[in-house]
Amino acid sequence: MKCIFCGNLDSKVVDSRTNDATNSTRRRRECTSCSKRFTSYETVEVIPLLVVKKDGRREAFNKHKVKAGMVKSSEKRPISIAQIDEAVEEIEKKLTSTLDQEITSQRIGELILEQLKRLDAIAYVRFSAVYKHFSDITSFLDYIKKLEAELSTTKKKAQQLSI
Repeated sequence: MKCIFCGNLDSKVVDSRTNDATNSTRRRRECTSCSKRFTSYETVEVIPLLVVKKDGRREAFNKHKVKAGMVKSSEKRPISIAQIDEAVEEIEKKLTSTLDQEITSQRIGELILEQLKRLDAIAYVRFSAVYKHFSDITSFLDYIKKLEAELSTTKKKAQQLSI
């Protein structure tokens, strides 16, 4: 880090503190040449995620939209806002950890379904009904039967593990 007083390129860190609110690190530094102290702030450069829509349009990722969709499908269900917020954070973490700058809306929908399946089967089915665009009642009923079979298999495995 370049000294702001003498221009020397060598300094040592005397104190370092992170600020979670601003996602930055404050460092007190001391120049090895003139011994004067100065402060530097470091932030991680966040690359914005772009969502590629089905029609090819691109827009910035908006976790509020994800949350709104999850809240809507969870209405009148025993799911707290804290659980939804945690699920949204998990989705955002998965998306940013891929290091891809562009994510398809389909991938986001799949991640939402994963989280809702974990939280509540009814909320999962509600979101699925909108997300998957079923062509008729028969295909929707087939989907529900498949989900019911998966859930019963999961319950049986959980019971076997607890024995």
